[in-house]
Amino acid sequence: MKRALIALFLAAAMILAACGSNQTATQPTTAPAEQPTTAPAEQPTTAPAEQPTTAPSAQQVTIRIWHQWDGAYLTAIEQAFRDYEAANPNVKIDLSKPEDVSNALNVAIPAGEGPDIIGWANDQIGQQALVGNIVALNDYGITEDFLRSTYEPAAVNGVIWQGKIWALPETQEGIALIYNKAVVGDMQLPTSLDELLQMAKDFRAANPDKTFVCNQGFGGNDAYHVAPIYFGYGVPSYVDDEGNVYVNTPEMIKGGEWLAEMSKVSFSEQSYDICKAALAEGKAAMWWTGPWAIAGIEQDGVDYGILPMGKPFVGIKTLMLTRNAVERGNAEVALDIMKYFTSAEVQAKLALTNKTVPAATAALQNPEVAALPTLAGFGAALNTGVPMANTPFASAQWGPVGEASVAIWTGAQTPAEALAAAQQAIEAAIMQMK
Repeated sequence: MKRALIALFLAAAMILAACGSNQTATQPTTAPAEQPTTAPAEQPTTAPAEQPTTAPSAQQVTIRIWHQWDGAYLTAIEQAFRDYEAANPNVKIDLSKPEDVSNALNVAIPAGEGPDIIGWANDQIGQQALVGNIVALNDYGITEDFLRSTYEPAAVNGVIWQGKIWALPETQEGIALIYNKAVVGDMQLPTSLDELLQMAKDFRAANPDKTFVCNQGFGGNDAYHVAPIYFGYGVPSYVDDEGNVYVNTPEMIKGGEWLAEMSKVSFSEQSYDICKAALAEGKAAMWWTGPWAIAGIEQDGVDYGILPMGKPFVGIKTLMLTRNAVERGNAEVALDIMKYFTSAEVQAKLALTNKTVPAATAALQNPEVAALPTLAGFGAALNTGVPMANTPFASAQWGPVGEASVAIWTGAQTPAEALAAAQQAIEAAIMQMK
């Protein structure tokens, strides 16, 4: 009967979505969807699954998880949950992937037919908390001390909103410099944005038909791929929880000046495909991109390395506890599953299989994980990154910052002019939200 009701609510949600009754938070449209970097390997046998931190009730219980996992990733994730069920025979975990999870939640949760756990990106936290779909974990024994001793810095910061903890982080993703060793040769790698810019100028002077760094955000309306530059010069975020905007600031202007200088020694047009081809053909020494590009780079036969640079945006996949779990009396078991799945033991195992970057610090430090250059390289890059904003105000940032970056790159406006205009546009949009 309950499954029939869930299906009914999901159908209703899809109708609502089609009618445009709810608007989801704006996402960066230029970052390619993440794909497994290599074919999933056989699961390692050296990392035992973590035992539940508290003994769940002996009463039979079904925990429903609505998630966003798919493809080859899902196979290993399903096995992790089956392992939990094997260790806890009284617990059944039901995994579902709604087509439009936002509208589905808004229909199902008020009716008591929603999931117990939501597997979703951290940038959804603010919106889901505002409508009451998820509950803060502070009241269930999760402390900031626990978070900071267990997970990576950006992952911790990305699940805290309005001073409360709203999720547990599982994996992270973001961008770093991927360099072609054949092009870079014995060149000393840059350690700062200033060094990177100077090396780009020197490289261009010696190679007029090549570029040192390719980035699809260079010259494009793309606030995501240029973020490591702005944040690298000290911008804390484009927009914070309170709706404060940090775009018309000395730090942001310095980042804009860096972009203006880089535009003089770069390709006039840059995109994902152009950068991929340029790296493979030796026309670009480095490509500023994420782990989703690794499979293609390896297929191209590039001997590559990964170099952290600036402070990238860090997207965080999380598990959130719903108010339906509390209302059903499932919160204790659901939270135990959340702690199990985001644990170092489980995430190390999944990292080795799915090539994802764990949020758990001990998983990144696992010898087998640390031995993989891709995971170690991106893990280091994300360690100092800025979490994707989890406030609903973040939807106001993408267009104005992207447009300002284009104006700076093309020389249509000075950095100060472009960023002042972006600040005004974001503040006006936020005023409409309040």
